[in-house]
Amino acid sequence: MPYITKSDNKNVELYYEDFGSGQPIILVHGWPLSGKSWEMQIPVLLNSGYRVISYDRRGFGKSSPTADGYDYDSLAQDLHELISQLELKNVILFGFSMGGGEVVRYLTNYGSENVDKVALISSIIPVVKQKEDNPDGVPQEKLDTIMESLKTDRVTFLESFHKDFYNYGLLSKSVSQKQLDYDWSIASCANPIATIKCAESWANTDFRPELGNVNVRTLIVHGDDDKVVPIETAGQQAARGIANNEFRIIEGAPHGLNVTHAEELNSIISGFLATE
Repeated sequence: MPYITKSDNKNVELYYEDFGSGQPIILVHGWPLSGKSWEMQIPVLLNSGYRVISYDRRGFGKSSPTADGYDYDSLAQDLHELISQLELKNVILFGFSMGGGEVVRYLTNYGSENVDKVALISSIIPVVKQKEDNPDGVPQEKLDTIMESLKTDRVTFLESFHKDFYNYGLLSKSVSQKQLDYDWSIASCANPIATIKCAESWANTDFRPELGNVNVRTLIVHGDDDKVVPIETAGQQAARGIANNEFRIIEGAPHGLNVTHAEELNSIISGFLATE
């Protein structure tokens, strides 16, 4: 199986999957899943002639867990290591949910010289938490409840979280029970420390000062019924703060629109990639 070993820490191995040829697209997954979450996008990108690389964030999927290193500087360094060791040029970066943070922090720390364009899908960019100057964010009380649940009954919390992920309910079975079971199996097997510390990172990192560093063509896609990362605190603010962007709203879509609205999302992605 393909792994890269971190040059500064030989105990950290990052698992990745690499298919196709052509211009490289790197897919950075959301929390608390793995690279498997891009299942419905990878075939479309391959059929469009791209080299498609997905990888598991440290502590998730098949990548090594560590006791620390879940801040965005460290996670962006992992992404940089992948790009460097695979000798990738003119890359396109896709970040879903938490993965949007790695994309933006990568541009902040390493610049855009080797980046052609980026896509932020259901992304946490620029800020999740409710603040005085961000009234539409997620209240601290709700974030505290999430953290406490992760520490005291993580596997039960993850079951309910994925229902919120897809806006799944008795009257709105937006995905199958098997999809929920599949996601739970991936999330519950992630390292508990990684799960908690990554949640702390996406909940507490404010990327608003970094939006100016996103200086390449950018696709922003968000669902207007996202109950995990509300569009008002994320997509709408990102669209106002990133200069060269295409902002697409998918009506009625939840956070997990890469599954529930895969066809519409894939069409948007294909159109974005096809135009300069």
